[in-house]
Parts: sequence; structure tokens; C-alpha cells
Amino acid sequence: IIIIIIIIIIIIMYYRSKGESPCCDEKPNAISGLSLEDGSMEKELEELRRSRPKPPVGGDFTLSDCFYFTRRGIESIVEDEVTQRFSSEELVSWNLLTRTNNDFQYISLKLTLVYGLGIFVRYCILAPLRITLACIGLTWLVIGTSAVGLLPNWRIKFWLSEWVHVMCYRICARGLSATIRYHNRENKPKKGGICVANHTSPIDIVILCNDGCYAMVGQVHGGLMGVIQRAMVRSCPHVWFERAEMKDRHLVTKRLKDHVNDKTKLPILIFPEGTCVNNTSVMMFKKGSFEIGATIYPVAIKYDLKFGDAFWNSSKYSMVSYLLRMMTSWALVCNVWYLPAMHQQEGEDAVQFANRVKSAIAHRGGLVDLQWDGGLKRAKVKESFKEQQQKQYSSMVVGDDSSSNSD
Repeated sequence: IIIIIIIIIIIIMYYRSKGESPCCDEKPNAISGLSLEDGSMEKELEELRRSRPKPPVGGDFTLSDCFYFTRRGIESIVEDEVTQRFSSEELVSWNLLTRTNNDFQYISLKLTLVYGLGIFVRYCILAPLRITLACIGLTWLVIGTSAVGLLPNWRIKFWLSEWVHVMCYRICARGLSATIRYHNRENKPKKGGICVANHTSPIDIVILCNDGCYAMVGQVHGGLMGVIQRAMVRSCPHVWFERAEMKDRHLVTKRLKDHVNDKTKLPILIFPEGTCVNNTSVMMFKKGSFEIGATIYPVAIKYDLKFGDAFWNSSKYSMVSYLLRMMTSWALVCNVWYLPAMHQQEGEDAVQFANRVKSAIAHRGGLVDLQWDGGLKRAKVKESFKEQQQKQYSSMVVGDDSSSNSD
């Protein structure tokens, strides 16, 4: 068995070096499981069986099919399209940053001197200035929102609240040397709606709020984050939940509905993926925010890796170390596209609506549209999904055997 597996691996590597596939003309797509979106695995197996004589006894299955399934299984492991979304994307070319999975390697004295000069500029000049700006922005956010919260609920209070929020977020964006290009601003989210966007890092909030004010949704925290949350909610109706309340789905839905039904309140900002993805794809959207019946304003965010990697690998870096990495990058460059407002169509359930919005965001941002749940970053695959894949695999292996051998 070991010898057969080694031979199969050698064959795969040989054909990959030529850009061909040993069983079909098309290069197989990266998969993470048995099923593909376009059903190409079933088509490949059908073409493979059509190209050979049908066995005189039994159905379509022959022993040689094991080689095909073995090859596809190895490809599923090598080209897994789920786990690779939770690690930083490799840079195409070296840009004097240690932002790739490879450590620094000596090439020449000239490049080493340039690399050392870059480290001095980023860590000794840019980093102190950025940390100072970030501290100023957060301090002014707490002081400004607390002061605005003391005013009566007049129109000027809401205007001052938005002004303070946007100003503080812009100071924090300067602390990250953020260079942002906003496209199609005529589609910016309006009050009484929900803004949904793909999620790469906590900095996404700073990027979006740099161009407008939003109401946040999240869990109540302690420490410094708790101080900021309490100060923000005094001047602006953000939606914060206690840990026990987050588990009550009906309570969350009711509070969100009450918020969007009030057309004087800011649009809610939600990241339906529920986790950070490395900005190469968009994973499954949770259906909760699409069950409310509010207007959805999709937003696509795409970062440029040439000057800094914005992806937060929470399993590898803490929040503090991640922010330090961002402040020691050259810059944070990204594009933001505001998509036209979308509404739930007649006969469309929340899951279908969420998938339609997700596809629009992926298409506009040049990202891969994936159906996998981002919760697989930490959780295991559900047993029901495994059984579904096993049934599909069994039907492909057996082929017409099930109809010819009814016993």
C-alpha cells in the first residue's frame, strides 16, 4: 500500500509539473472534502468510466477506481481550501517585510543593509509615532463620547456623537498609516439598515468608520475595552450584549429589529462570517442578521499585501501583538466598495439571502466565494455533514451497482 501511494504521489507531481491531470484534461480544483461546487468530481469519474469498457458483471465500479479516489484524497489534503484561509497569504515577492512564512535569509550585503534600514525606520521612527496617535485617538474617543453623553437627546447631540466618532477613528487610522480608497459612495449604508462586510481583522471597523459612523454589535467586555464600550454607548445607541444574552437568539433578534426599525439610529455594522479570514475568500455568512427583514448594505474590503498583512490570526497572535505588527508595517493599503442595497426577495429564505449577499461581496472584492463555515477554524465538522459526504461518496463508488444488485 505504501509503495502504491508513493507511486501515485510521483505521478501527481509529474503531471502537476506539466500543468496536466492524469485522469482528465482539466486541472482539478482545490477541494476540501468530496463535493465540489460545480460537481466536477462526479463528472470526472463519469468521463473516466465512459472511456473504458464496462464490466460484464456488476455495475460501474472497478478496482482501478481506487487510484482516482486516492489521488483526489491526497489533493484534498494538500490543497485544503478551509485551513489555508486561516493563515497569512504568502507574498508574491519580497518587500523588505518579515510578513511571510519564511525567515530572513542572507542574499547579499546590499539587500541586508537595506533590510536593516527598513527595520530601523519601521520600529524606531514609524512605530512610536503610530502608537502615540493611537493612544490619542482612543483617549479622545473616551473623553469625547463621555462628554457628549451628558447632553440631552437633541439633534445636536447625535451630530456631535457622529463627529467625535469619525474624528477619533480617523486619528486611529493615521496611527496605522492607512491609505483607503472608497468606491461608489452613493451606495453608503443609510440609517435604519444593516451594513455587512467580509471580515479580515478588528481593523475593519476603523476602515469603515473612517468614512461614516455605525452602530456596533458585540459582547460586553471588561478592562480597557469595557471602558471604551461604556463611553461609546453614552453618546450613541450601540448594541452591546452580556455573555448570557448572546446565547438567547430571540433576544438578539428582537433588539436588532428594534434598532433598525428606528430610522433615526445609525446603521448596524455586522461581520456575518463570525471570524477573521485571510482576505483571499469569503466564507459562510451566519443567517441571523438576514432574518430581521431590514435593508442590507453589502460592503467589500480588499487589503493590499505589498505594504502589510492585515489578517489577524487570533490563534497565533494576541490582540496587542497583532496591533504592534500592524504599527510596524510600512502601511495599511486597502480598497472599500459600497454595493447597492439588497432586499430579501419573495420566496427567498434567510440562508439563500445570505448566500446571495456573500456572492456579491466576493465578486466585487475579487475574493473566492466559499460555502464552508468559518467556525471550522476552531470547531469540528458536524456529524450530519460527514454522513452526507459519506452517502455521496458511496453513491459515486457504487455507481450503477445499486440498481443492478438490489440485494
